[in-house]
Amino acid sequence: MTVARTPGGAPQVVVFDYGTGNVHSAVKALEAAGAEVELTGDRKRALEADGLLVPGVGAFTAVAEALKASHGDEVVDRRLAGGRPVLGICVGMQVMFERGVENGVETEGLGEWPGTVDLIRADVVPHMGWNTVRAPEDSTLFAGLRDERFYFVHSYAAQDWTLEASGPFAQPKVTWADHGSPFVAAVENGPLSATQFHPEKSGRAGIQLLRNWIGTL
Repeated sequence: MTVARTPGGAPQVVVFDYGTGNVHSAVKALEAAGAEVELTGDRKRALEADGLLVPGVGAFTAVAEALKASHGDEVVDRRLAGGRPVLGICVGMQVMFERGVENGVETEGLGEWPGTVDLIRADVVPHMGWNTVRAPEDSTLFAGLRDERFYFVHSYAAQDWTLEASGPFAQPKVTWADHGSPFVAAVENGPLSATQFHPEKSGRAGIQLLRNWIGTL
């Protein structure tokens, strides 16, 4: 049981355990970045934490269905409605979009962002290994991380971005990477942030990115 956060204590982050995702390495990376971490599928704990991390490994359909079966979609939606931070990783980022298309099968995502996740346009798929990214100058996630490389392993990605600023939130900050053609590598959109790459597998740079996110909690 995680104790209540004390004044000046480490931010509490829940890694949402819904039966898929590289959860244990994510827990260790967040702890290394300075968070107090709890791995749980308990919705109340996920709603109350300072930050929520949504991991995801595998197929869009499997992740979306498992997340919805565990009511993770409701947790994400309620947190974002209250301005409470959420971070999605890999397929945990992809399912934030409206839909995913894999092998001709279309699956509904969480719909937090417009757009479709589909097969990346490249001669070599999957995109596996280290790559650089192009982050906005005012990015919070990538502060102090210019010219760093991050670890990717995926065949699908969002390759367009259409959402503009709305409501109380500023213009979304979109980070791009290239593999055959450009794709969305990360997004910072009010309380919702996400990365297509794996910070927990990206060494020092990945820990720093997580530390930057934890610093916003």
